[in-house]
Formats: sequence, structure tokens, C-alpha cells
Amino acid sequence: QVQLVESGGGLVQPGGSLRLSCAASGSIRGFNVINWYRQSPGNQREWVAGITSGGSLNYADSVRGRFHISRDNAKNTVYLEMNSLKPEDTAVYLCNGVTTVDHYWGQGTQVTVSS
Repeated sequence: QVQLVESGGGLVQPGGSLRLSCAASGSIRGFNVINWYRQSPGNQREWVAGITSGGSLNYADSVRGRFHISRDNAKNTVYLEMNSLKPEDTAVYLCNGVTTVDHYWGQGTQVTVSS
């Protein structure tokens, strides 16, 4: 079973940047799509961005133009570059891999945007 491990979270000031990583224990080529979600206390889990096996990119309106998702198949890793961060971006960010038969989730990495 493939495991997904997120890293790269932390505390950043408003307007700052972070790059999150989602490393898979196996090949990411088997995933139809890999998504980033986020969840903050009291809120539902929110889809943030996704990248398909064919390389198509999709973003939530709240992050379009500020966040960029990419993948490195050789490293079995998906990245989320986050720029112009706002306090409302504060959340646990989770990686989600989708195959034809299952969903896989990482444990999440905390991002806090605060001065």
C-alpha cells in the first residue's frame, strides 16, 4: 500500500511563501490525480489544487494565481508552491492520491500564516 508523507509546513508571515512536498512511498504514476486539501478548525476539508497523471492543473478560486502545483515523477513527489500567503490560508494541508480503486491520504502538515 502506498503511503503519502507531507512536509514543508511551518509559520510564515503574511505575504510570505512556503513549498509543501508530498512524497509517495511508491510510484506516483499509478495515481489518476493527486490533490492538495486543507482543513482548519471548525471548517470542512477544502480542496485546494490537483494535478492529473496527464499533467493537467486545477486550482480552487481562493488560491488561483498564488499557488502552483507540480510533480516530479522521478522523485515520486508532488509539490505545492504557495505565495502571497494570507492568514486565511492557515490550515493543515493534506495530500490525497486517487487511483481507479482507492483514495490515499497523508497525515498532513500545518501551515500557519501570522505576523
